[in-house]
Amino acid sequence: MDTTSISQSHRWGRRGELLARKYLQKQGYRHWTSNYATERGEIDLIMQDGQTIVFVEVKALQRETFVAGEQLVNVRKQSRIARAARHFLARHRLGDYPCRFDVVIVHREGKKTVCRHWPHAFSPAV
Repeated sequence: MDTTSISQSHRWGRRGELLARKYLQKQGYRHWTSNYATERGEIDLIMQDGQTIVFVEVKALQRETFVAGEQLVNVRKQSRIARAARHFLARHRLGDYPCRFDVVIVHREGKKTVCRHWPHAFSPAV
């Protein structure tokens, strides 16, 4: 893969995260932060749905896939997200709040961009 396609892929990934954030905000979610990174892992979006803290993995795909959201996040990635989530919850003293792990897939359908949301996509131990 050349650097041009890496750069385009990176830009599409960042754009996908922004589109996913806007999509969730339209659904009534509150945005906490984006790209929360620790040495343990990274979380694309941290949102709040009512009293629930939602850790969101965003998959920005160039084309439609009919694979379920939870299948796009392997166990190793789930573990890294869970470790970063534990860090976030401890740092912000939110350990008593319920939390969940969602996946949002952003893909193109022709000229239109579509977001598909999988609440409770996976359940690693937090």
